[in-house]
Amino acid sequence: MATDLSRRRFVSTLGAGTASLAAASALATPAAAAAPAAARLKILGIACSLRPGKTTAQAVQLCLDAARSVAPERIEIELIELAGLNIPTQPAAKLPVPAGQQDDFPQVEAKLSDPQLAAIVVGTPVYHANMSALCKALIERCGVFRNDFTLSGKVAGVVAVGAARNGGQELVIRSVQASLMCHELLVIGDGRPMSHFGGTLWNDGKDDISNDEFGVQTAQNLGKHMARVALARHPA
Repeated sequence: MATDLSRRRFVSTLGAGTASLAAASALATPAAAAAPAAARLKILGIACSLRPGKTTAQAVQLCLDAARSVAPERIEIELIELAGLNIPTQPAAKLPVPAGQQDDFPQVEAKLSDPQLAAIVVGTPVYHANMSALCKALIERCGVFRNDFTLSGKVAGVVAVGAARNGGQELVIRSVQASLMCHELLVIGDGRPMSHFGGTLWNDGKDDISNDEFGVQTAQNLGKHMARVALARHPA
């Protein structure tokens, strides 16, 4: 029997077959093949003050909250305070921790080793135009991360709280930043409109920085700038 292969019938048959294949393909595609949800990014704040919950912790929290506000669906924040922790510096010189002395750095190290960690903000009070002893201890113990440059490529910022409006905050920030650069961290300052070195805050003796409008804005601008840079490095 002759087979009708007229152009019209051939195109019609081909179209039906193509539609059937497309439908079958759609049915065979599992839901899991849909675009994956964007990975969440963590921004860690470390307050290096001996006084828990005071102005240094407040300043770091301001920075973290501002960072999260940029993309709440993607950014997780966490504040850890070194107050009350014992961070001996002997291991930085490859010496043993003195007998009977507790070493709390491993719990900080675990936070900094989190694969989701995208950015770090370090906060320190200003003591005689320099960082706190806890901040220096943190920096020295973080030398362990230089073994394989674990922190390379992550974003970093600094906030400092002084007892005067111009009490050495910028000097301290630059000192901490210099140490962070040794890890190939992407060190940034606060964002627009200030766009200087970082969060520079003033404790007027009342243990409350909320009235320091300029300082609060620098901390918030730093957090937003950190978040935007981190998101740009890890697009959805």
